[in-house]
Amino acid sequence: MDSIQKGSSALQVDLHPPLDRRDALVESERCFFCHDAPCLTACPTDIDIPLFIRQIRSDNPQSAARTIFSENILGGMCARVCPTETLCEQACVRQDEGAPVRIGLLQRYATDHFMESGEHPVERSEDTGKKVAVVGAGPAGMSCAHRLASHGHQVTLFDAKEKPGGLNEFGIASYKSPQNFAQREVEFVLDIGGIYLQLGVRVGADISIQKLSDEYQAVFFAAGLGDVNALSIPGIELKGVRDAVAFIEELRQCEDYEKMKVGERVAVIGGGMTAIDAAVQAKMLGAREVTVLYRGGQEKMKASVFEQELAQKHGVKLSFGVSPEAVVGDSGKVMGIQIKRDMDGKSEREELVVDSLLVAIGQRLHSELGEQLKQQGLDLSAGKINIDSDGRCVGSHFWAGGDCANGGEDLTVTAVQQGKVAAESIHAALTAQES
Repeated sequence: MDSIQKGSSALQVDLHPPLDRRDALVESERCFFCHDAPCLTACPTDIDIPLFIRQIRSDNPQSAARTIFSENILGGMCARVCPTETLCEQACVRQDEGAPVRIGLLQRYATDHFMESGEHPVERSEDTGKKVAVVGAGPAGMSCAHRLASHGHQVTLFDAKEKPGGLNEFGIASYKSPQNFAQREVEFVLDIGGIYLQLGVRVGADISIQKLSDEYQAVFFAAGLGDVNALSIPGIELKGVRDAVAFIEELRQCEDYEKMKVGERVAVIGGGMTAIDAAVQAKMLGAREVTVLYRGGQEKMKASVFEQELAQKHGVKLSFGVSPEAVVGDSGKVMGIQIKRDMDGKSEREELVVDSLLVAIGQRLHSELGEQLKQQGLDLSAGKINIDSDGRCVGSHFWAGGDCANGGEDLTVTAVQQGKVAAESIHAALTAQES
């Protein structure tokens, strides 16, 4: 970006403005349509990238979108948030020239065009009478539900929130998905029919896993990670210290950004996408100084290099080799944070003046859900559900995908693929029951 917008209005500006028809045609001309296209191999959802770009080149964005949606029904959101710079675009043969084909923007051009047409890319098969429960209406759950519905199965989609979408709705920075796109995409997915929403229902608390097991032929868990990891240091309870996930969620649901108070000097603890998203949004809301504190080196940050550079362009300072030791306050409010800085084998201690502290050190499976999963005999490790290559919990009629499952990066596009793969496995299992 040549210029960085400041102020809360920036939260509703597209991170990457969409291509118009002329620019899309020009960009599509740059593709070599490789025979063994490395971009296709790099796509977690197996989208035929050369084909859809060729269709755009032929001025047929509707067909291009159908090609995309056949593999990734959430292709619109993935075009906005997928780290294409480390996936398909990094694999592009034009990368050697320093300017890969802008695959993400071409994908958005096609999918936006199709969604505006009011059509749906998939026709639902005849009803099979089989019922599947999907727990979690985020990317993995929506992907799984849609693919199952396309096969004619009846899907009930449970979510603890009062609004579907999962991280696409509640956990992605506002500037990455403005104009209520997450909800428009949910409506688009549900247009296939055969998917029934049960919102405000926390599986494990409001309804047991055993009940789902009794009432449905298969259950797919895509509940995400509902609990946040705690930072156990003195002063963490002070006013002005808050969870970064909750901060982002409040921003996403806020109708008046001017009422969001973030402070003048903000520190964010963490090194993942949530930490970067929270830091950039704090700067957009008017914070004068924003610093991300990460215990490891820059090369170990989970946030991509692109996201790190984006944060720095917004004026966010990235500080590495830093461990928080205590939060300092006065009259019950945060005033600073004591840190230990490890550099060149030496440790130095200092105190940073801050009036707001956001904590983004990871999440874990909701405790109630985790306990019931164990009672059902499911295998968990590192706080996540173990699955096989088809997303199945070995030896059961349970499947899982997305952030709550082991196996894969914590990316929207990976979650979509896991949901799709699990849906095909569930469909195969349900079909086998009939023979």
